[in-house]
Amino acid sequence: MVEDVVNPAGERSGQFGALGLHLADPRVEASVLGVLDRVEAHLRASVASADPLVTEAARHLLQAGGKRFRPLLVALGAQFGDPEAAQVVPAAVVMELTHLATLYHDDVMDEAAVRRGAPSANSRWTNSVAILVGDYLFARAADIAADLGPEAVRLQARTFARLVHGQIAETVGPRDTDPVAHYLHVIAEKTGSLIATSARFGGMFGGASPEHIEALAGYGEIIGVAFQLSDDLLDIASESVESGKTPGTDLREGVPTLPVLYALAADDSDAASVRLREILATGPLVDDALHAEALTLLRESPALKRARETVRSYAEDARARLAPLPEGPARRALESLCDYIADRTS
Repeated sequence: MVEDVVNPAGERSGQFGALGLHLADPRVEASVLGVLDRVEAHLRASVASADPLVTEAARHLLQAGGKRFRPLLVALGAQFGDPEAAQVVPAAVVMELTHLATLYHDDVMDEAAVRRGAPSANSRWTNSVAILVGDYLFARAADIAADLGPEAVRLQARTFARLVHGQIAETVGPRDTDPVAHYLHVIAEKTGSLIATSARFGGMFGGASPEHIEALAGYGEIIGVAFQLSDDLLDIASESVESGKTPGTDLREGVPTLPVLYALAADDSDAASVRLREILATGPLVDDALHAEALTLLRESPALKRARETVRSYAEDARARLAPLPEGPARRALESLCDYIADRTS
């Protein structure tokens, strides 16, 4: 979804530039970076186990680097209260451990060989070990959440339930549901839910007001969906590896992202649109010539334009969710993410 905030050594890659996040206030920037530093140390300690194999496997993705987008949202949400409150860092750790747990499970389901540029846990240790390590990470997250109180446990459990529902919905497909509506629902459940809870946790454990907490959660949900949709577009529109993978990877693997779904649902009768639908209907585009043709047609299609408009709509919706929050550098930082998303796929 989002470019890395930290690399395996814990160093920043261009501060927040890769995220399009602008922290103009040095005090806010120092506060957020301080939280992320403490989160990184806490994460390394949290995944340790009495069993060396479990420790090694649990640290595998952690040491491969990571987006740390969820802890970042916790840190920013806490700016609307007391960002130095003792529970802010553990709350961020709960969110990142929950996210990491899902990655281990996702790689098994997707039969992935690589994650974050390193061999996936399932390819290195077997599917069974990867699944169990994911379970272990979720258990560690729940253990830390218990120290934050029953409301944190309840919210984490409900968030994880949404993640599971999203994965099930993706696995079984749209059935009788409109494919586009189904796809947006899956993204909200799998991606938006955890980012929403991250922003909520930041407000909660920073001591923000109930109104501000709800605004942060609403923003998190929508910005999470917007980021995922923008990645869909970059996979097609980018000439580089800006999206974190080779352009057209989703097409090659037969992943039905938003531009593809729009193209398949369109009734345009021009030759290019008809030809595009013919190619996309065949499934995964493993043939290099067909893949290149589909990528070219998609880049010039009304479907891509429509997808761009959808992304911009989500970005503006996310911005609107920030209205109850007080003006200041923290709110402007969150707004800068909306600008970035709206512009990155233009």
